[in-house]
Amino acid sequence: MRRVLITGAHGFTGGYIRDDLVAAGYQVTGTCVGGLPKDGEFRLDITSLADCRRAIETVRPHFIVHLAAISFVAHEVPLDMYQVNVLGTLNLLQACADVGHRPDKILVVSSANVYGNAGGVISESIMPEPVNHYGASKLAMENLVKTWFDRLPIVVVRPFNYTGRGQAARFLIPKIVWHFVNRRPVIELGNLDVARDFSDVRTVAKLYRALLESDAESQVVNICSGKPYTLEQVLEMVSEASGQKLEVQVNPAFVRENEVKTLIGCPERLHALVPGIEAIDLRSTIQWMVTG
Repeated sequence: MRRVLITGAHGFTGGYIRDDLVAAGYQVTGTCVGGLPKDGEFRLDITSLADCRRAIETVRPHFIVHLAAISFVAHEVPLDMYQVNVLGTLNLLQACADVGHRPDKILVVSSANVYGNAGGVISESIMPEPVNHYGASKLAMENLVKTWFDRLPIVVVRPFNYTGRGQAARFLIPKIVWHFVNRRPVIELGNLDVARDFSDVRTVAKLYRALLESDAESQVVNICSGKPYTLEQVLEMVSEASGQKLEVQVNPAFVRENEVKTLIGCPERLHALVPGIEAIDLRSTIQWMVTG
């Protein structure tokens, strides 16, 4: 049975990837930094090289899905992002070299935030220009990872926005869904003039597995739908799915000066590498979230 190590397995994405891999017949081991490890999991401090060595030596995985990161753009301590997102990733790769283990594929998760305020449809050839610490930490991580392309089979993915059941309410769509489902009369949001490329977390999980199983390596790949949705469209979809209406107010405290206005991904490279995976449309995703 093929073994997979998932770092950051307790995060929003981890459970969906685990379920998808297990259903496909893989033996999955997850890691977490806090909380009680579940069956088949153990604790891992990604900022500790010794911990990473023990994890790689113990599991000797055929595949690694590296999710462990600080992924909230407004995280209060920027230094944490660099320690976890950059140095933590270096530790994981170095651990493979130190214990003499070469996985068949390592999937390293970056972010579309590296593109910053780039407009239009964004392909992987666009020069990254991050506008916040989260994006900067992910770009630094990517540059570091590329120095390992000649030593380990790595694919770097840049997911655009995605959502689903279980995502924290501080993220946009879960926040909106919570307000409608709980019949709140008012919702306070930040910038309303934004458009985003949203995917379903279940689609993302299938794409990650497909990339692990593909011949792709030493590449950077967008994970996206190529379809932009405005905030007004999202609000309308949630209203229809819930049968509720509410008042939308702009809270200046939620308006970020460096807000990325429009973020739409080009999925051409993704579709060429892993064709035939049908994406779940956003309306269906929202219906699933509202009824969950």
